[in-house]
Amino acid sequence: MTLTGQSLVAGQWLGHSGNGEFNAFSPARNEPLATRFFNLSATELDSAIEAAQSAFYEYRKTSFAQRADFLECIADHILALGDELLEQTQQETNLPLARLQGERMRTVNQLKAFANALRDNPESPLGLKIVDEADATRAPLPKPHTELNYLPLGPVAVFGASNFPYAFSTLGGDTAAALAAGCPVIVKNHTAHPGTGELMARVALAAIKECAMPLGVFAMVQSKAYDISHQLVAAPAIKAVGFTGSFNVASKLQATIAKREEPIPFYGELGSINPQVILPNKAIEHSKEMAQSLCQSMLMGNGQFCTSPGLWLVPTGCDELEAHITACINDAPSDTLLTPGIVKTFKHQIAERTQLDKLSVLGKGKLEHEFHANAHVFACNADDYLAISALQEEVFGPAALVVRYDSEQQLMTLINQLQGQLTASIHGTEADLNNADSLIEALQYKVGRLIKNQLPTGVEVCAAMNHGGPFPSSTDVRSTSVGTNAMLRFMRPICYQA
Repeated sequence: MTLTGQSLVAGQWLGHSGNGEFNAFSPARNEPLATRFFNLSATELDSAIEAAQSAFYEYRKTSFAQRADFLECIADHILALGDELLEQTQQETNLPLARLQGERMRTVNQLKAFANALRDNPESPLGLKIVDEADATRAPLPKPHTELNYLPLGPVAVFGASNFPYAFSTLGGDTAAALAAGCPVIVKNHTAHPGTGELMARVALAAIKECAMPLGVFAMVQSKAYDISHQLVAAPAIKAVGFTGSFNVASKLQATIAKREEPIPFYGELGSINPQVILPNKAIEHSKEMAQSLCQSMLMGNGQFCTSPGLWLVPTGCDELEAHITACINDAPSDTLLTPGIVKTFKHQIAERTQLDKLSVLGKGKLEHEFHANAHVFACNADDYLAISALQEEVFGPAALVVRYDSEQQLMTLINQLQGQLTASIHGTEADLNNADSLIEALQYKVGRLIKNQLPTGVEVCAAMNHGGPFPSSTDVRSTSVGTNAMLRFMRPICYQA
């Protein structure tokens, strides 16, 4: 399938070189790819927004069964792309084929999970309808009949992620949740994988036609122009935003949203250092196993997971554990990151940490090419970590920080000083965990998902999952971007009386 480099608007492919253009990039070859992609114009974006608003009046009236069929049709068409999709994404990301195959199935399963949730609850989302019967005999006033249910908000803007080209991008979880809720979607495709976004948009268009959905129910925007993103979130017809990306970009979009006459929810996932708490007996009795697990989790995807463990809290004096960490990291090969900008930022952050007197380099992987990122694990004591606020910032890439604590009291201080996180894990033997109630109680107020004796990389798509957390890991601690409850971000409650 030949790529057009264009955007999908109301069933039409729009965009030309007069609005500016850009190329995708090959991380493996460290050079631009040949295909040109064209910035969508402001006028064309207005057309997409108008089409989404028009589609909302029709799409919100579809039955849950019709939406379920639509989502399953999208899933089937994703699989029908076969190797073509995988090859295009691998060119643009250099992510391993096995990783992409797994993420593709996760994306398909997300769509089908929402479809199943709609079919299982044909009267209300997730079976949340509540009915209070009338009571005409109640004194001093009769009680009216009331029903609580949910309505879709309206057109939703979704911003794709760089590190998950399927599961958190064009037809990923935010899009699936909004479509399940009854909302049209306009996706601002990530410029790190524009060809992948176009293939996914073709899938959406095929499903729209096959299921006789309104053409404006889905649009995909290609653009490197920042003004387009701000125009999108400022549009009065847009009623919610789903975003996965950096704190800096999210802050700028939120500033634009704050100027709107009508406030709208901004559901942003902004990053996390996902602290790993290793308790004393676990650190001593399982030092090699613990070290290997930490390193393997951090190196997964070359550190480009939102749940990558970036902070390891270990007892002071666990020399054997640290020696195993050093050996594991020193043997780690380097690899590419998703974009030149991510590589540049990673190298800058590593250089800054290397220059800090309070930090030592515990392990450093081989650097095979200058455009690669090689793994680094730094170490410091708890007091220095607490004194240097920059150490609490996420390093997106293969990096972690070991922080040594001297006592349970000092560990509790570290936990209490943590910023909001997507996840945290506590690793301990049975004896450790029997005495860790206070630590666990404090830690749960810092995270959206608390894990025992497992690493955080990998997010199960299921009804019980919560992927979000206290600020700054996400902008709304009450919401999740994974699991069927994500649908509720794009709905509002309504009460029907009498």
